Amino acid sequence: MKQKETDSKKSDKKIRKRFSQTNFGFMIISCVAALAVVVLLVLGTLFWLDSYTRHGEEYDVPDIVGMYIDEAEMIVAQQGMRVQVIDSTYSRRVPLGSIVDQSPKAESKAKEGRAIYVIVNAKSVRTVPVPNLRDVSYRQAEANLQSLGFEVGEIEYEPSVYKDLVLDIKHDGEVVEPGTRVQEGELLTLVVGFGQGTEQVKIPDLIGKTKSDARITLLRNRLILGSIDYDVERTAENDSLFVVYEQSPRAEQDILEGSRVDIKMTTSLEKAATAATHHDEEEFF
Repeated sequence: MKQKETDSKKSDKKIRKRFSQTNFGFMIISCVAALAVVVLLVLGTLFWLDSYTRHGEEYDVPDIVGMYIDEAEMIVAQQGMRVQVIDSTYSRRVPLGSIVDQSPKAESKAKEGRAIYVIVNAKSVRTVPVPNLRDVSYRQAEANLQSLGFEVGEIEYEPSVYKDLVLDIKHDGEVVEPGTRVQEGELLTLVVGFGQGTEQVKIPDLIGKTKSDARITLLRNRLILGSIDYDVERTAENDSLFVVYEQSPRAEQDILEGSRVDIKMTTSLEKAATAATHHDEEEFF
């Protein structure tokens, strides 16, 4: 009986020892397998990141300033990059429709697939309406025109009631009326008053003239246009039909250079003709 119990205990010990050895081996195998999986995952991730970011693969950014978009796209594509327009501007220094700036700059490094952002010059010259700057100070008028994209050239001085105020704006030697559209970047001339002169001049006859002709005639005689009254409401449709039918002071009087001459305007040719006839009769007598 005792022998059987002893044999049974020995058998249990062998089983436990074998189980313990088996479990320990299993744990070692599991740990090794888990470590191998982790290593593979890390290596796979690093490989993917390296492939995704194309680590170390950088190319020289080509200089595409001054090129047209189609030409620039072909050059950039050779480096595996692309062109993306982000803004437009207007410059007289480069051809219309060409690239005026780029980012990244030329000769810097960029990876394949990178977009090169560009600013493109306008494809056509923009026209801008000339603002009404009469009776505005010279400095303020110059700053206003420059902010609109114009360039201010020489200054012409004429007699005037007040000093350093703008009398007119000229383009290519001709007076430009407010609202006239002129190409951006054009050179404009400011006609500025230097105050009243000391000489007497004769007032020209303005009856029957348009506002523009009356202004030019006065400037040629060293006088300036004063207030303008219309006998009917002025609209876009009838604006070009108005002519002078009355002026103050009247024609042929002597007046100090730089003085103002006020006018009244009408669309009635009969009214203007009557005023001209009346003026001729006064001169006759």
